[in-house]
Amino acid sequence: MEDVSTPRESTSADDVRIGRFDVDVTPEIGDPIAYGEATGIDDPLCARGIVLIGRDAPIVLASVDWIGNGNAGYDAWRERLADAAGTSPERVAVHTVHQHQTPWFDYDAIGMVLAHGARVYRIDPSYARETVERVAAAVETAATEAEPVTHVGVGTAAVENVASNRQLIDGDDRIARVRFSSESEAEWRDAPEGLIDPTVSLVSFWREDTPVAALSYYACHPQSYYRDEQVTCDFPGIARGTVSDEIGVPLVHFCGAAGNVTAGKYNDGSPENRPVLARRLADGLVRAWNDVTPVPVTAADVSWGVERVGLPPAAKLVADELASDLAEEPDYRTARKLAWLSRCECGHEIPVTCLGLGDTRIVHAPGELFVEYQIAAKRMRPDLTVAMAAYGDLGPMYIGTEDAYPMGGYEVDTGSLVASDAEAPLTNAIRDLLDASDSTVTPSDVTAEKVRLEDA
Repeated sequence: MEDVSTPRESTSADDVRIGRFDVDVTPEIGDPIAYGEATGIDDPLCARGIVLIGRDAPIVLASVDWIGNGNAGYDAWRERLADAAGTSPERVAVHTVHQHQTPWFDYDAIGMVLAHGARVYRIDPSYARETVERVAAAVETAATEAEPVTHVGVGTAAVENVASNRQLIDGDDRIARVRFSSESEAEWRDAPEGLIDPTVSLVSFWREDTPVAALSYYACHPQSYYRDEQVTCDFPGIARGTVSDEIGVPLVHFCGAAGNVTAGKYNDGSPENRPVLARRLADGLVRAWNDVTPVPVTAADVSWGVERVGLPPAAKLVADELASDLAEEPDYRTARKLAWLSRCECGHEIPVTCLGLGDTRIVHAPGELFVEYQIAAKRMRPDLTVAMAAYGDLGPMYIGTEDAYPMGGYEVDTGSLVASDAEAPLTNAIRDLLDASDSTVTPSDVTAEKVRLEDA
């Protein structure tokens, strides 16, 4: 693991300080969002996070209520927030919560579509630039006004009747059904819950007995229903607001490795189910909060590591074919694929990072990672509390395990822009970040535990 700490002046060698930021990032009615134009606002969107300052350069953790930041869009966030906090981009982790009725930001794709004279959808470029600048201004203020913290607390709890694996496997080890975020047919809702990580993790910072900041991590796609183009933070955002009010500090929520996990078993897509899912997640978050026992923290307990990973592009991505398709129809989805492939061919590496807080490790990963990566990370270090935030750079889209690709299904056949052998470099990076060189656990080991319909 490479240590990218940079010496900086601090009030005390043992001092830890936290600055918070919370910015409204809601688009206007009529603005482009992921699947159309915003026709209304059900719930406001926010960008929340912290600036963590110890004896080294500041660390910035940010969670944004967008469907995704990819390629140069992801880079733009990290570079601008790093400037604002007085740190380096590799000490900045920006993630999206991945709600689907929100904007999708990819500077590379925007440029390609505009170059072909087409109208950009998915996000308004002016709104994107203005939003990043407003969040950067809030980060600068947070860094300047950071306050001392004396304790850190970690709590965990099970979330009940929310998450389910979206891939239902038949006896031939093929995907019989993809159970998306909502499932209309009772037969498939009645199918097994499947492989998930039911645990929500909550990390909190305290000044003596006063909470200052809180971060939560849970692996489940955040959709209850969508495609009506009503902007919403959906059930995780609603739960986040409920719990923030209860605990007295803004909760910063991160979506874990949820590429193959949705609420489909517990969600028929009816609007009435959104508050039900929100309440169930909020209940789990409150139980995790009540599980917290703050312990003293000093700068010596804070660490930050980076591993740069080159992910192999999917063989189905062919530059000439994508360029031809884009010229014929300047589509944002095609542009994203070409942008990702171009970066891979130039040797681009994605940073995977890890925050250490005493006996807690938080891994920050790219893409729509399969839940097996999160479960494997926890098994690599059973002596630690390990949490994971995925949905960093969404350039690669879905990242399955090597053993998942032969099974087929939407996620690997259509949604994934990486090859099946992406598992090895990504797993090695996670293992190095967790100092787990003795562990032989792999995400494909976990895939083997998936429930088959014939065995249910």
